[in-house]
This record gives sequence, structure tokens and C-alpha cells, in this order.
Amino acid sequence: MTSAIGPISGIAPIGAPAATPAAGAATGAGNDFASVLGKGLDSVSNTQAHADDLAVQAATGTLTDPAQLTIAATQAGLATQLATTLQAKAVAAFNTIMGMQA
Repeated sequence: MTSAIGPISGIAPIGAPAATPAAGAATGAGNDFASVLGKGLDSVSNTQAHADDLAVQAATGTLTDPAQLTIAATQAGLATQLATTLQAKAVAAFNTIMGMQA
């Protein structure tokens, strides 16, 4: 006999009413689009700074594990590619919306 799989926590099942935030909670929660975008860009910047620090350590001979540099450089590259892709998609969406208004 099989048992039903429950919904993933934090995701309402299809057809269930979405949870609505309390009045005024959305403005002070810090989860608006601008703050999420800012946190994401800060994360990209921090990832790149960490890779730069490890590159300096490798150049000066103080880096003990070269694999750390490889991993950090790959993470920084992927984060930059993701940010660039999101920016391109946002500009395309904006242009599409502006084209609808004409």
C-alpha cells in the first residue's frame, strides 16, 4: 500500500488559497524585489572578492590548496553569468511591456 506525498513545506498545494501577509508586513519584511535583487548583487560581489583574494594568495605563494582558487573562480564566473542573464531577461521583459503600451 502506498501513502500520499504531502506538499513541500512553504509551497501551497494547487488549488489551495495562497497565504496573504498581514497588513503592512510586506513593506517592512525586507523581501521586496529591490532588497532581494540588492542581496543577490552583493552576493555576486562577495563571491568575486573572495576569488580575487584567493588569486592574490596564489600569486604570493601563501595559498595552501590551489583547488580553493579553482572552485572560487568557477563560482564567481557562474554568479556573474547568472547576473548578466537576469539583467538581459529583465531588459527584454521591460522592452516587451513598453511595446505593449504603444
